[in-house]
Amino acid sequence: MSRSHFPPLSRSSQLGHIGWFIMVGCAAAAVHWCVAIAAVTWAKWPPLLANAAGWMVAVGVSFTGHHLLSFRGHGAAMLPAALRFLCISGGGFLVNEAAYAALLHWTGARYDVLLAAVLVLVAGATYLLSRHWAFLRS
Repeated sequence: MSRSHFPPLSRSSQLGHIGWFIMVGCAAAAVHWCVAIAAVTWAKWPPLLANAAGWMVAVGVSFTGHHLLSFRGHGAAMLPAALRFLCISGGGFLVNEAAYAALLHWTGARYDVLLAAVLVLVAGATYLLSRHWAFLRS
């Protein structure tokens, strides 16, 4: 077995991992979006600062769900997996924040709609990097 890959999964196992990833990702995205929108609406924070706060809360939801559900049985130790996941999530957040800033600047669309669109666009890359790097056996 190669260090860089999981043992081969059956098609139904792969679909199960993807299904959990989608559910956990949707939960984390909902937390991210709700925290950000609440920060803008009630605390009157600028959207980019609120986006950062949303990510900080959602990253805990995301790691916990992926560690326990999406990639259960991965065999990676908690701390290395958490650090790799934080790198992936942080990189995704930087892409998210840059895209969000550009869209806020260049379009007249509502901030909440733009944030939802950006959250969806970053999700696919997060899955691939998590599957093939963060949750690898050491």
